[in-house]
Amino acid sequence: MDWHNIQTALEGEPGFRLKQVKKALFVDLIDDWDKVTVLPKKLREELAISCPLDIPAQVFHSKDEATVKVLLTLSDGVQIESVLMRHSTGRNTVCVSTLVGCPMGCTFCATATMGLVRKLTSSEIIAQVLFFSRLLSKENERVGSIVFMGMGEPFLNYDVVMDTVRILNDPEMFSIGARHISISTCGILEGIQKLAEESLPVNLAISLHGSNDEVRKQLMPIARTYTLKELMTVIDGYIEKTHRKVMFEYLLVEGINDKDEHAIELAHLLKGKLCMVNLISYNETGKYTATTEQGVERFKKLLRKNGIEVSIRFRFGRDIEGACGQLATKSSK
Repeated sequence: MDWHNIQTALEGEPGFRLKQVKKALFVDLIDDWDKVTVLPKKLREELAISCPLDIPAQVFHSKDEATVKVLLTLSDGVQIESVLMRHSTGRNTVCVSTLVGCPMGCTFCATATMGLVRKLTSSEIIAQVLFFSRLLSKENERVGSIVFMGMGEPFLNYDVVMDTVRILNDPEMFSIGARHISISTCGILEGIQKLAEESLPVNLAISLHGSNDEVRKQLMPIARTYTLKELMTVIDGYIEKTHRKVMFEYLLVEGINDKDEHAIELAHLLKGKLCMVNLISYNETGKYTATTEQGVERFKKLLRKNGIEVSIRFRFGRDIEGACGQLATKSSK
């Protein structure tokens, strides 16, 4: 399903045709042009040939059905992952990829082992959300929130990501509120500064994973380019400009960044900022060992004791290789 091609195919049609197609694709969630009976038969036939609506994917369900992970095959044969997370509150979140592979080299990430293959188009990101929208519609449910936390660094594909955000937010399309869309970055300062200037109030998440520069350098090569001091200065500017709370993601890895002194150091780093910390249990990819549940709880209590708002991210999809890039790298091998 290529939204760009569909728009191009409709360029010679009356303006209202585009509105009809938007409703059919993103509200009615049709997967066959013949179902769009408001369109002339000839146009439907032409669209069926030039703009097929199928989204080729392998689907994997976790045992508890809380997670659905798909391996999508794109038109050039490369594969990407996307994940649906069903929360106990009834909210459905889709985690989307923005690149095929990733050049950032984070040592805990399976996607990083692929390097950068190419950037995704807006249509390819939209297709990930559309796939799960169709799936949920069969259960009279819908996608409620989007997180740009899948394969790839979103700010390396900034313009495409923001074009996609506008489509997701468009009332005639997915109609997902900006406050229900989150973009995660490993800390590309220029991207954070650009996001602060955007009119849509999307959420910003920072992959931090280290309480000091030395720890962060072990896990994230970007720490050799930008120090924590530089990152925090830009974050302060972002908060001052937008007045929006920033989420810091902190992946706990046994013996690397999960000691008591790391929790206290992290609390001092973030003290006074409009922020929260989201602790993440490492979904093992073979390089590191995950911090125990008791260790995660202890880390959380130390942060709270030191005045930091903190939550623990529920573990989704461990039995279906839920960590970013696990399926795609396995498939490519």
